[in-house]
Amino acid sequence: MYWIWTLIVGAIIGIIAGAITSKGKSMGWISNIIAGLVGSAVGQALFGSWGPQLAGMALIPSIIGAVIVVAVVSFFVSKSNS
Repeated sequence: MYWIWTLIVGAIIGIIAGAITSKGKSMGWISNIIAGLVGSAVGQALFGSWGPQLAGMALIPSIIGAVIVVAVVSFFVSKSNS
């Protein structure tokens, strides 16, 4: 049950990051989950584990990390398509 909760929270974090960067409509739900989980790891590594937590993820650093991940990935994807 813990892993399902982690995937749901990761997906929500990915959706929020996609909405902030305006890339959310081009990402699928699997990409949102991956962006949320990777962004959570990046955000907590860079900014620590402060603020409210769900499923072991600090929400504010996780969202900031996911925004960074989505922005970096969309930058490289857009460069490879041109």
